Parts: sequence; structure tokens; C-alpha cells
Amino acid sequence: MKWKKFTLKTLSEVEDIVISTLAEAGVEGVEIEDKVPLTESDKQQMFVDILPEGPKDDGIAYLNFYVEEDTDETELLERVKAELDDLRNFMDIGECTITASETEDKDWINNWKQYFHQFYVDDILIIPSWEQVKPEDESKMIIHIDPGTAFGTGMHETTQLCMRQLKKHVTSETELLDVGTGSGILSIVALKLGAKHAVGTDLDPCAISATKENLEANAIPEGSMDVMIGNIIDDKEVQDAAGYDKYDIVTANILADVLVPLTPVIIHHMKKGGIYITSGIIDDKEETVVEAVKKAGLTVLEVTHQGEWVSVTARKDF
Repeated sequence: MKWKKFTLKTLSEVEDIVISTLAEAGVEGVEIEDKVPLTESDKQQMFVDILPEGPKDDGIAYLNFYVEEDTDETELLERVKAELDDLRNFMDIGECTITASETEDKDWINNWKQYFHQFYVDDILIIPSWEQVKPEDESKMIIHIDPGTAFGTGMHETTQLCMRQLKKHVTSETELLDVGTGSGILSIVALKLGAKHAVGTDLDPCAISATKENLEANAIPEGSMDVMIGNIIDDKEVQDAAGYDKYDIVTANILADVLVPLTPVIIHHMKKGGIYITSGIIDDKEETVVEAVKKAGLTVLEVTHQGEWVSVTARKDF
């Protein structure tokens, strides 16, 4: 079978966000070509002492994705372009031109699995369905997550930052609201930590099936989490369905430019004393989010960093 290869030109600093946007449009699996230098962690995982110097980073990233030859590529590309146009309203994503070429038969949908293996976020083990839990790990907290229809595996720094904050604040009485739930990973972590119930909102209808599958994979009891589709920032129906003055913790691992309008809205859904955990914030947007949080009347409790990403945790005062 022949495959059609599409290459999207964007900026390396926003490649993670653009990849997430492609996933929302229905693209399964992306190859990244950029000149971003390897991190120390990357180098350590390559098991070599000295690495040759790579080319100078030019700020450009090429994202390759593949579709079967009988796929309606026109419809797919229209969805991709529409999602990118929406994203462009929030940030500079470069020219985002798309070029096409043809390639030979290959299992592009499953080949990426060789790069996603079980890993730890501190003492939490995250593992995909195609790998086995080792006997020595059976007593640890284990989160089964399969990437696919919705992004969110725990590998990204922003997700890990949120997970660490959940470990600090979740109790057996926690009612959680997870804005931009995606695969449901943050809600699943909270429920595994003992939270009473979770509600997730997302713009992508795929989040419903993705969270359902991941909840089942983690043996989370039915009824522990509800998912609704819509924009809680301006959709009154979603706001009403979520409920007001109800949540002990709200998580929002999304773009900083979305957190700014979200924050003054979300405080109405939080209980007094409720905790607001945010991430998806690139380091040069830290002050923007901190200012928005304070302006909404919240007290900043902690600002944490991992790589170039930031998490802001705040409290709604009594």
C-alpha cells in the first residue's frame, strides 16, 4: 500500500502545541525534524559519552504525518488547516505550509510505539497497554495510558508538573474539575490518589472515548468521572452542567493564552479554599498567568518549573 506523506513547516518552540492540534484534527502519529539541541536527559538516555555537535538551531520544525492512499485527504487537510487557523489566534505558529509526497507501505500507525515505553514520574509508573508491569513495580501506583485518539501520556513536562501538585492537594473528599482533560490522565491520577469524583471538559469529542478507555484500563469504578464537550470559558450550558462553587481542585493544563480568559471564569466553579493547578505555560508567559491569577482574586501558593515549562498553583481564599 502507498502512503501519502505530508510535511508541515512550523516553529520548533511551538511544535508540541502544533502536534496536539494535529491530534485534535485526527492525525495519528507525527515525526519531528528540528535542530533543537538534545537536553542532558536526552543525552543520558543515548548511552554515549560524547555526542557530536549538531547543526545550529534555526527555530524551524518540520512535522511529518502519513495517511493511507484511500483516505479523504482533502477533508483531513481542511480540518488540520481549520485547527491551525484557530491556534494562530493565540500564538505565532510560523507559516504552517503543508507539502505532500508519496512513500512506500509502512506501519506508521504502530511504529511509533517503539518510542513510547513505561516511565516514572517520581514514584508513579506510567505504562502503555503493550508493556507488562515488572514484578518489582506491582506495589507502586501504576497508571495505564495509551496515547492515540487524544493526547496526554504524562511524558510532557506540563503534565508532570500538574501530577506533582495533585499529589500534594488531593484528599479522599476531593471533587476535581479537569479543564482540557484530553486522555483523562490528570483525572485518573487524582482518582488513583483517592479523589471522590472528577469532571473533565474538552473541546475534542475524542476525549470521551479516550477517557472511557483509560478509565477502564485503570479499573476506575464506573461513575467516578464524567466528561463533557464544550468550551467552559463562554459556553453557559457547559458552565451550568459543571456546576458552581463545587470543586476542591481545578486542573487546567492548557495554553497560557487560554488560561488568562479561563481563570476569572473558573473561580465561580471552585469552593472557597479550592486549589487551582495550571500548566501549559512556557517560561516567558509565567508573569502573564501569575498576574491573571492574582487579578481573579486567587492567592498564588507555588510556582514550579520543569525545563522551559511552568506550573502555577493558587487558592481561592475563604
